[in-house]
This record gives sequence, structure tokens and C-alpha cells, in this order.
Amino acid sequence: MPEIQTPEWVKDAVFYQIFPDRFAKSDAVSKASGLQPWGAAPTSHGYQGGDLLGVVERLDYLADLGINAIYFNPIFRSASNHRYHTHDYYQVDPMLGGNAALRLLLDAAHARGIRVILDGVFNHASRGFFQFYDILENGPDSVYLDWFTVEDWPLRPYGSKQPNYKCWWGLPALPKFNTDTPAVREFIWDVARYWIEFGIDGWRLDVPAEIDDDEFWCEFRRRVKGANPEAYIVGEIWHEAERWLQGDQFDAVMNYLFARASLGFFGRETFDHEYRPGGFRVRPLAGRAFGNEIERMLALYAWPVTLVQMNMLDSHDTARFIHQAGGDQTALRLSLLLQMTMPGAPNVYYGTEIGLAGGPDPDCRRAFPWDEAQWDRDLLGFTKRAIALRRAHPALRRGEYETLYAADDAFAFARQLGDDRLVALFNAGREATTLTLDVDELLPDGTLTDVWGGLPGRVSKGKLRHFALPGRSAAVFSAR
Repeated sequence: MPEIQTPEWVKDAVFYQIFPDRFAKSDAVSKASGLQPWGAAPTSHGYQGGDLLGVVERLDYLADLGINAIYFNPIFRSASNHRYHTHDYYQVDPMLGGNAALRLLLDAAHARGIRVILDGVFNHASRGFFQFYDILENGPDSVYLDWFTVEDWPLRPYGSKQPNYKCWWGLPALPKFNTDTPAVREFIWDVARYWIEFGIDGWRLDVPAEIDDDEFWCEFRRRVKGANPEAYIVGEIWHEAERWLQGDQFDAVMNYLFARASLGFFGRETFDHEYRPGGFRVRPLAGRAFGNEIERMLALYAWPVTLVQMNMLDSHDTARFIHQAGGDQTALRLSLLLQMTMPGAPNVYYGTEIGLAGGPDPDCRRAFPWDEAQWDRDLLGFTKRAIALRRAHPALRRGEYETLYAADDAFAFARQLGDDRLVALFNAGREATTLTLDVDELLPDGTLTDVWGGLPGRVSKGKLRHFALPGRSAAVFSAR
């Protein structure tokens, strides 16, 4: 089997996920009347008016944070604030500024060294999608009948009765494509290539497992990589994903395994045991169990895949991490630092860095508060420093990984790339813990200061001896 190839730039990426309606809005984009006030409690159907030019106007903020890649939730024309109900796959929603705004955004982002990937919603369309609307209008005489799966007539696109056509999770607003139809396959592949040629840097694929067809995704990859071999393809898979990560379909998946493990370790005393993000149970983890879960996660895929996994703590589909952790900010901070020091590309959900809170959907989709008086500036500084640490050390982005210690409240590991060698230590407990670690050939003998918290340490005969790590804290020692 040939060596698996994944995009080189993703190994150095720090992503920032933007929900377009809620990040920033520009006066340069005209809006319909009836918007909710910016910052109002989010609802399932209300708009607050964020747009792509608003993002352009905030690119300096993102660059200062250390972000060099953006993942956008859907931006194509739609009749929903989340835009997973696509009407037209070739048109950016006018409320976001249209195709011209995306052109300006791509040019401005690329000029700053920031890549851009878009959400691809290819499993289902919407009632307003032209081919489905033609079926609504013309019934059995529609020429697009084979684009969807109609079970009987007349169609029931509205009302309380079960829809009589295949749709996503039984929602009549989201008719499911019939991807066995050649015209549908070509349509989706053409959309994918069109926007890569337009200049986007990759696709995040919405619910791709529901297109249960390996050859469909293999051809999707061929079309996308034919337009740009360095395009990133990342799938929304909430569980183990070996099937799709053999080098012929996706480059990576959204790593919810990492999110659940981090919450289970750092938030084990405070997280809500009843809440199940994505339907998955979070287990409280002590150090040994956490270390085992990290080892298992890292062993699932080939190393080039692991280095481009999209490591995340939360998203538009989950309650915010701080909410899941019962408001424990130390759990958030330690998880953020772990995210920036582990193999894989970190993805920061917009607003995390300034303390934006929120429960399950739609509350996790609050508007970004641009009034800086509302920001947690200490958390912002912490996030900047954690991102800067990752960007300063190639070993944290591309280096080998080795677990050094995992027991009780403590977890320690090494990252190494050539002469760039680091040892990261985490204490999830409330009390200080004293560690002795074998760091032979990783750190030189002598007195050390950690590059994260400035704590002193000493290596003697290849061992970091009797290092006392305060409760709810971390240290990162560097040999460079």
C-alpha cells in the first residue's frame, strides 16, 4: 500500500471555527430587516447578521491570536441561520455578502498566511433546492425524480405527518440526495472542485458517513486533489474512523475522541454526567485511563493522518466546553494547553479564547461580543501564549510522541523533532504532585526552567527528579 499523503500545511495549522451568522458583521453588507439584536439569546431560526466582510475586518484579530486557518460553517445560499439547508451550492448567501465577499475574504486571508476551508453539506439539500422544488411543483412528472427518493404521493414537505421521502433524521426540510444517481454524483463532485478552483483550501464534510459509499468518496478525493493536491478533506465522524482514513478518502476527521477524553480527565470532578455530546457518553478518567485513551487514539491511524486530525474541545454541535465542564475554567485552560501540545491540528471554536459561554444548540451559537469589556482578558492571554508555544516549536506540530507518565492525577509526555525536544506535564488534581520522570536523551542534565509556567526543574542522570507540579497546572520543559 502506498504511503498515505496528507496536506503539509495542516500539520502547522491552528484552526478557528466560525459560525458565520454570529462572528462579526460589516456595515458594507446590506441586510434584510428583522434581524435579532447582536448578542441576543440565540434561537433556532433567528438571524443576527454576521457576514464574510465582517470576518475580513477582523482578520488582524485572528492573526494576532495566532490563527493561520479558518473553518467556516456553511456559507452557501440557504433559508436557515446555520445554512445546513442549502438552496444553491454555487452561490454564497447574499446575507453573507455573496461570492464577491468570499473572493475578498480568500484574498485577504491568504495575504496573511491564513487558509480557509468550507463546510460541505452533500448528504442532503433543502426544500428550496431547485431540483427538489421542481419535484414539489411537478410531482411524478418532474425530470429530477431520481435526485431524491420519493416513497409515495403527494409529497408531505410540511406539517406534522412523517415525510414520505428520504430526508436527514426524518426532518422534511432536509431531503436526502440519492447519490446512486450519476447526475447527483457529478453535481456534488463538480461543486467540490469548483470551490477548490475558486481558491478555498479544503472541505469539512457534514455527516459523510450517511453517504455510505466508499467509491463516491474516493472519487470526491480524486476530483478535489486533482484541483489542489494540498487541499484538506476532513470528515465529521464522531467515533473511530479507520474506514475513511486509509489515504483514499479523507485526510482526517473532527477528533471528538480528543474532546471527550480531555473533558473526562481535566473536568472529571465537575462535568455534567447527564449531557452526552453527539450522543456519546463522557467517562471520568484518572491519569492511567486517560493515558491509555490517548495512546489508543494516537494508534488508530497512520502517523501522517494523526498529524492532521482536527483536535477540538467543542463545536457548533455541542455545548461549549466551559459549560460541559460545569464552569471550571481550569479544565478549559488545561485542555487548551493540551490541545496545543498534542499531535493533530487544534481547532478553537470562536469565542472560546475570550470566555464565550453557551449550553447545547442553539445556545452554543451566541454572537461574538466585540465589546472588549465583556472579554476574559486573562483567558485571551492564556490562549495566545498556548498558540504561540505551539507555533514556536516544530516538535509540537510534527514531532514524535511518547507517553512518559500517566497515573492518578498526572499525565506527562514528550514530543521530539530533531533537536527540538519537549516534555509536557499536566496535573489535573487539586493538590500538588511530585513526579520523577525518565527523560534520558530528551532533556540535558542540569537546571531547567519550563517554557510555559517558568517553574524550576532539575535533570540528573537522565531523570527529572522530584519535580513538584502545583494542582491544576502544567509545565513544558524544552531542550532547545
